[in-house]
Amino acid sequence: MRKKLVAGNWKSNGLLADARSLAQALADGSWSQAVDVAVFPPYVHLAATQAILESSPVILGAQDISPFWVGAFTGEINGAMLADLGCHYVLVGHSERRSLCGDDDDALSRKIERTLSSGLAPILCVGETLEEREGGRARDVVLGQLDSVWKRMDHAAGPQLTIAYEPVWAIGTGHSASPGEAEEVHRWIRTWLVGQMAAAGEATRILYGGSVNGGNAAELFRCQNIDGALVGGASLKIEDFLEIYRHAANSRNK
Repeated sequence: MRKKLVAGNWKSNGLLADARSLAQALADGSWSQAVDVAVFPPYVHLAATQAILESSPVILGAQDISPFWVGAFTGEINGAMLADLGCHYVLVGHSERRSLCGDDDDALSRKIERTLSSGLAPILCVGETLEEREGGRARDVVLGQLDSVWKRMDHAAGPQLTIAYEPVWAIGTGHSASPGEAEEVHRWIRTWLVGQMAAAGEATRILYGGSVNGGNAAELFRCQNIDGALVGGASLKIEDFLEIYRHAANSRNK
């Protein structure tokens, strides 16, 4: 049985007062032991958010990690720093990092390695563009993104991965993949995971991300291979985020 995870990616939104207000609302929330919950604030708000969430079950994560270690790397935030701040998860390979910041396969592989060597858990994001989907290449693109990281990482660390499928055409657009479309890709990913890790692949969580909201979450969570959500815009509104979480808690854990 895979325990669901609902994670909120705040992206580059909010000032310190906003982060504290949202964190306090999360700290005051009612959370089920049957479902995990996590948030990914901007770097500059991690410490303030952690201070408020410290005694709550809400798990802290970072939106990115440096591909470098400790040293003369101006502007970089390394894994030791993130672990010291109380982070548990790190997002790696979000489509916005890939397209806007030039994160290529080599950089992503180094980030996975740095995440794991820091005692943190990577959430690897994969997904195709609209052009790739309409061209019938979605499966090749998504599995190719997985393969490119897998061939560069220590396979023994595979069970520590969480995968987040985020179709690029659905992120922030208001157009979510239909449950059928999302489940099809999750099934491809599940088959790939089992092929690499056998039983551990069956136990690996695969999240869906891409305009998840209270209106579509329940149907998405009923899909066999969707084990939670990586939520963007809706995570900035506490009632919307709580509604998504409640749908996860009310769904049958697989």
